[in-house]
Amino acid sequence: MATVAIDCGFKIHDALGPGLLESVYEVLLADSLAARGLSVERQKPISIHFNGRVFDEGFRADILVEGKLLIELKSCERLAAVHGRQILTYLKLLDLPLGLLMNFGGATFKEGIRRIANGDLSKQT
Repeated sequence: MATVAIDCGFKIHDALGPGLLESVYEVLLADSLAARGLSVERQKPISIHFNGRVFDEGFRADILVEGKLLIELKSCERLAAVHGRQILTYLKLLDLPLGLLMNFGGATFKEGIRRIANGDLSKQT
């Protein structure tokens, strides 16, 4: 599933390059994944449970594939360490094992793709 997502992201970046809004890449990636037969949810609201209370205003997952793979999209010149920490936090809140951080703003897609595993602190940078 992650391999399919990376392939779809690469093809989008190869065809369109950097410079579009994150929301454009999100629509295109979600459509590409669905065309490959995967279940895709865009901007899925995620609640936060804290101190015995539930807060529905937690965050929105950019793309959730098959309910198992979180994809966080960026469209910036280069990724920062905070982007890796953001997706790691999302993975913890969702209790998911794996996420992909995809930056479509770089010159090449390869420099903008990061695989982040829940609990793997070495993947934060």
